[in-house]
Amino acid sequence: MKDEVPNLSDYATRLRDEASEPSLEVPQGEPTKKTQIIAIYGKGGIGKSFTLANLSHMMAEQGKRVLLIGCDPKSDTTSLLFGGKACPTIIETSTKKKLAGEEIKVGDVCFKRGGVFAMELGGPEVGRGCGGRGIIHGFETLEKLGFHDWDFDYVLLDFLGDVVCGGFGLPIARDMAQKVILVASNDLQSLYVANNVCSAVEYFRKLGGNVGVAGLVVNKDDNSGEAQAFAKAVDIPILASIPQDDDLRKKSANYQIVGTDKSQWGALFAELGMNVAEAPPLRPTALTQDALLELFDGSDTGAGFVLEPATDEDMRGPDAAPKVSLEVVYDDA
Repeated sequence: MKDEVPNLSDYATRLRDEASEPSLEVPQGEPTKKTQIIAIYGKGGIGKSFTLANLSHMMAEQGKRVLLIGCDPKSDTTSLLFGGKACPTIIETSTKKKLAGEEIKVGDVCFKRGGVFAMELGGPEVGRGCGGRGIIHGFETLEKLGFHDWDFDYVLLDFLGDVVCGGFGLPIARDMAQKVILVASNDLQSLYVANNVCSAVEYFRKLGGNVGVAGLVVNKDDNSGEAQAFAKAVDIPILASIPQDDDLRKKSANYQIVGTDKSQWGALFAELGMNVAEAPPLRPTALTQDALLELFDGSDTGAGFVLEPATDEDMRGPDAAPKVSLEVVYDDA
């Protein structure tokens, strides 16, 4: 039997349907839910998962009920919390259950350690779907599991800040969270991402949204001061400065929790937990690209460079002969 040739028209239709997203309507009015839902944004690899795993563990030690939800397609938010063990994702598990004709249950996707409840939304395989759409699907599944009836003091959402499509902006665009926390370091790229998130917050506040930025966590702080200068420029507080320290690096690499009173770093995360809980949502003033560059030494960023416009001759190359125009020019009547 010959292999069946897929219908390209149907395939294109499925891709368009998968990429399409619901309208990002902005709810009006102040949030009333007692649970603090906090979205954490930052550049990929900046240390969001490290910060959140230890922050959530410390909050649980302090007697708070905490739910940690990984919203990054890499599905690594909970890896530190669970000693490196991969957590079954909501998207993958719901797909398997559906194919088997079964209903997904909380115990299939939510696990706990040290008083922290944690889960991963997950994402599609590379080239097989839209990550933002996967986030939307994940939250739809959470609603079916009873998300709005769960009783937690804090729900912490780990979002990738590099991606700007609709699904990754849900907490800001739909008032799903009361506030946003940024994680960055003293480098231009991570502060660029943080500045983009500030722009998104301000945009949706103008449309009637309520989400604000509670502050910035400086990770791998080498005391060069750029992150602190950024926070001052956009008018948000520093919630914690986690030093660039070899002990922290080794413990993170070995999946060891440091957000505990038993650790020398416990006081740092205890203070971060208090600041996260009490910091109000603010309206930051996002910087222009040039203003962001000015936070850094010009020799490092190429500041002062003047843009030189290209010409048509540049684009054609030195040996290209000019072509006669076929444009019809009419005399003025």
